[in-house]
Amino acid sequence: MSWSDQTATPAGGRHGSPWRAAGTVIVVLLAMLGAGMVGASFRTTPPPRPPQPVAQAGAPASTPATSDAGADQAPVDGVTPAPDLPAPDLPAAGLPRSVPTTISIPRIGVRAPIMSLGLKPDGTLEVPPLTEAMKAGWYSSGASPGEVGNAVVVGHVDSAKLGPAVFFNLGSLVKGDTISVAREDGSTATFVVDEVTSYPKASFPTDLVYGPSDKPGLRVVTCGGVFDSSAGSYLNNVIVLATMAG
Repeated sequence: MSWSDQTATPAGGRHGSPWRAAGTVIVVLLAMLGAGMVGASFRTTPPPRPPQPVAQAGAPASTPATSDAGADQAPVDGVTPAPDLPAPDLPAAGLPRSVPTTISIPRIGVRAPIMSLGLKPDGTLEVPPLTEAMKAGWYSSGASPGEVGNAVVVGHVDSAKLGPAVFFNLGSLVKGDTISVAREDGSTATFVVDEVTSYPKASFPTDLVYGPSDKPGLRVVTCGGVFDSSAGSYLNNVIVLATMAG
């Protein structure tokens, strides 16, 4: 995403405890703003369109979109729950906390450094600078990849100066693909994709991405959908939901 209206809420499940709730004002603010974390790269002309997931929010995952424009702007009736796929070999307690260093996604040829991100004074999520658009960012107040809870990793889809960025092809992922995250403690957490979907930024599924989980999960987020030249941002967020493999 090239992002302008960056947002986030506290992520969940760190050390197996319920997700840390923010104050009511912050939660409402974030819900209103959505998560257009990487939506603006100050373009005046539309960029090459990144691949979009087949599944769109508000439509059955098995029903392909009949038109790109309609799919990108599909209405959202509610938050789609994360798939509850069985993971019989999953360690109940997950891994100890450790800072992630690198994310690898073989299907789309991604191997990128990860920087740690926090919240800005206004409660919105920091994002990697556009000058470092080939790096991903981890929401460091939430679970680390491999811990119980949903670890959140974000990245730009493109940059006006650099062109396609780290997660340009994120929408190409499909169920069953793998994502590996190397950690400072020398271990690697490997996740299997459960679902790839797209949500309008105005209906960003805050709880689905940042809410609690009783298993080690991963949420990877970038921008997608139609590019709004007047706003200099994309209208949607592409979201990958994944669960750690045993």
